[in-house]
Amino acid sequence: MNLSPRRTVVITGASSGIGAASARHLAAAGFDLVLGARRLDRLAEVAEPIGARYHELDVCDNASVDAFCAFVGSCDVLINNAGGALGLDRVEATDEDGWRWMFEANVLGMVRMVKGLLPALRASTDAHIVTMGSVAGVEAYAGGAGYNVAKHGAHAVNDVLRLELLSELIRVTEIAPGAVRTEFSLVRFDGDVEKSEKPYAGITPLTADDVAEVVTFAVTRPANVNLDYIAMKPRQQATAKVFHREL
Repeated sequence: MNLSPRRTVVITGASSGIGAASARHLAAAGFDLVLGARRLDRLAEVAEPIGARYHELDVCDNASVDAFCAFVGSCDVLINNAGGALGLDRVEATDEDGWRWMFEANVLGMVRMVKGLLPALRASTDAHIVTMGSVAGVEAYAGGAGYNVAKHGAHAVNDVLRLELLSELIRVTEIAPGAVRTEFSLVRFDGDVEKSEKPYAGITPLTADDVAEVVTFAVTRPANVNLDYIAMKPRQQATAKVFHREL
C-alpha cells in the first residue's frame, strides 16, 4: 500500500531481525525510512539496498539518542524495536547487571526515543508510535524474571502514553509476538547456538517477516484507526510457555 504524501518512519534496532524485516516491508510500502542500531556495518547492509537513511544508535546511551534524533529531522512513525533479553535466571539468582541492561534497553530506551522524537511527531499530521512488546510483557513465566519485568514495564509505558497523547491524536500501538526465530534467542543465551535453538524445537515459529507484515498493517490503517495491542503467536503456541511440540 503506497501512501501519499510519503511519511517518514524511524526504526530502532534495525540492523537485524524484526527491525530489519520491518524496514524492508515498509520501504516496499512506500515509506521513507531512517534506521538506527549499534552495529553500523550491519545497519548499512540493511539500509543501503532500500535507500534508507541510517545513523548509529544505542538507546541505552543518552548522548547517542540525542545525536540520532538530531539526525532524523521529520518523523511520522516511530517504531521502538530495540531491546532484548538475557538468560533464564530465577529471581533468587538475579544478575543485577543483566536486569539493569534489560530495563535500560526495553523500557528507558523506548522512553528516550519518545522524548527525543516527540517534537517531530507533534509536527506530523498523522503521528504514530509503535513498540515491539512481547507476550512476556503481559504474562509472567518461570525463567522470565528480568525480561518479564522489563517487558511489563514497556507495556505499562505504552498504556500511559496512549492516555497522555490522546488529546493530540497521536496513535500508540504495541505489537507483542510470541516465539519468533531471530537473533534474539542467540543474544539471550550469550551465543550458545544449541540453547538458542531449544525454544523452537518441534514447532514452526514466527519469522521476522511475519511480524514485519503486521507492523506494516498497523501503520497503514486509516488515520481514524488505532490498533492498541496486537498479540501474535505461532499456531503451536498457546501461552508464553505452553506449546504443542511435534518431537
